[in-house]
Amino acid sequence: MEAKSIRADKYLDTFEIQEHLKNVEYIIMATPAPEKYRATPIHFTIFLNTPEALPDEVKQPVLDKFCSDYKITNPTEVLSQLTAVGFAISNAQDTPMPMPLFKQQDRASVPHTPMHVIDFLADSNEFAEAKIKNLTGWSYSYNS
Repeated sequence: MEAKSIRADKYLDTFEIQEHLKNVEYIIMATPAPEKYRATPIHFTIFLNTPEALPDEVKQPVLDKFCSDYKITNPTEVLSQLTAVGFAISNAQDTPMPMPLFKQQDRASVPHTPMHVIDFLADSNEFAEAKIKNLTGWSYSYNS
């Protein structure tokens, strides 16, 4: 079964993004991985609400902490870098969907903000929607 794309009705502008991210610590997103990655059936993206790249010496401990907290196993194909992130609005969703903008053409056409993004394939029984139902989901964590 193929995962279906979420259609964006509009994108937050730069001011709306800044307002939206107030008090957000991070966002975790889980989507079905391509079928050829059976051992790592979930594509995770963690968006850290910081405009600065993490130092190399803390990238692995940060990933390890997320894996421990969310019972994520076997992370592979890890990309951890500062990336432009846009936010799509869809009438079908309650919260804006974060979108890493890796391509220059996307960065030129979609309003965005820099965030440190950790992108990887892995497994977890805590994300059945992505693993079994082939659905995409994301969750915001707020500063207390």
